[in-house]
Amino acid sequence: MRLNEHPLLRFERGREVTIYFEGKPIKAYEGETIATALYAAGIRILNYSPNRKRPRGLFCAIGKCSSCLMVVNGIPNVRTCITLVEDGMRIERQHGGAKLPEEAKPPEFREAKVVRGDIIVIGGGPAGLMGAIHAADAGAKVVLIDENPTLGGQLVKQTHKFFGKREQFAGVRGVEIVRILENKLRKRENVEVFLETSAVGIFQDGDEKLVLAVRKNHELIEFRGRAVIVATGAMERMIPFKNNDLPGIYGAGAIQTLMNTYGVKPGERVLIVGAGNVGLILAYQLIQAGIEVEAIVEAMPKVGGYFVHAAKVRRLGVPILTGHTILRAEGKEKVKRAVVAQLDENWQIIPGTEKTFEIDVIALAVGLRPSIELLHQAGCQIKYVRELGGHVAVRDEWMETTVREIFVAGDSAGIEEATTAMLEGKIAGIAAALRLGIADESWVKEIQKAKSDLHEFRSGPFGRHVLEGIKKALVVRE
Repeated sequence: MRLNEHPLLRFERGREVTIYFEGKPIKAYEGETIATALYAAGIRILNYSPNRKRPRGLFCAIGKCSSCLMVVNGIPNVRTCITLVEDGMRIERQHGGAKLPEEAKPPEFREAKVVRGDIIVIGGGPAGLMGAIHAADAGAKVVLIDENPTLGGQLVKQTHKFFGKREQFAGVRGVEIVRILENKLRKRENVEVFLETSAVGIFQDGDEKLVLAVRKNHELIEFRGRAVIVATGAMERMIPFKNNDLPGIYGAGAIQTLMNTYGVKPGERVLIVGAGNVGLILAYQLIQAGIEVEAIVEAMPKVGGYFVHAAKVRRLGVPILTGHTILRAEGKEKVKRAVVAQLDENWQIIPGTEKTFEIDVIALAVGLRPSIELLHQAGCQIKYVRELGGHVAVRDEWMETTVREIFVAGDSAGIEEATTAMLEGKIAGIAAALRLGIADESWVKEIQKAKSDLHEFRSGPFGRHVLEGIKKALVVRE
């Protein structure tokens, strides 16, 4: 199930190690996650639901759901999709709500390590990277934390070339943009990076912002600064249909993680649900990896993504079934078939239009929702804005929320594209440095330029609804 050849990507695997899945030795490679290694070995069921004991498999692959929780070295509830393998690890499926073994000793959290900076950036995706780079260039000492083992967020999975201006990486693939941004970040001596570090809360402690975080599941760290940029991205959406919890049903991003980041085939035959840009791009990424795409199913009467992406997919022979929806998945312990049907103008199933696809993967490309949990916990005003993908933090034009010195950028501010995330990150990073009195007024011109670029990027037909949503989310400061 591992990819050894790819037309665009080269997979550099680390040292071979051995992990033990329920006593059975499994070959793995340093630098890959537990879930990836198990998937490459053909293991699909990672745990069972607490009540009906239904099998569960990978879904988001970014540590934001419970589908990958397993028992690792006796410790339950380990997010195996973002936890790296280690030689000799013992891994077991989790059956419902597992308990800590009696002999397990909790980590010593009494004397937490303290890391200080002017600005704490939470999230190392496109928005967080740009925020950290520009805050550092404006003179701030920056600390960036991310719960994943690598920087880049969703960019590390993107093999397509970006649109826009040259200065916004037009014509550059997402995987290459990550390398460019990470190299820029690493060259800045006033930036410190902590990976495999999960922020669990933002608090005001006197004149400081305190970000509590846990590194590698056992080390508590206090990150202290005067401003915080939250760039925590988004979560995959789920849609209701019968057996939608079977192993083999994944968010689009999880498939991209397996395939494009770790070089593991998600399956052999795939049905994609959703014909927006993500679903269309995923289709030709799967084909690049030698995987058959049986069809793309879209409930709307027309394709939601860019024409250029849809045309490319159709040229490759993939049918796009608009006005159709998925009825059910079939299979006992993993997906074996999917049944779809046509919808009428009232969104009702048209009897007799059912089609059955023999597949082993269903990819859900049905949208994202902003990850606003930390912002909500910190007391930022939250508002539901449909055009931005759900609940978002209310903020001003400089991306500062209703809690002073807490900024937001990227998909956590509203679902858009990586290009807009990078521009918002730039604005937030400079604005935070200005708010703290670190940057001088000449930096305001850079914010104005980024705002102008954002407006231009959003001026097309796909950006109009976003602009309407932003108006609803803006707070006007006196």
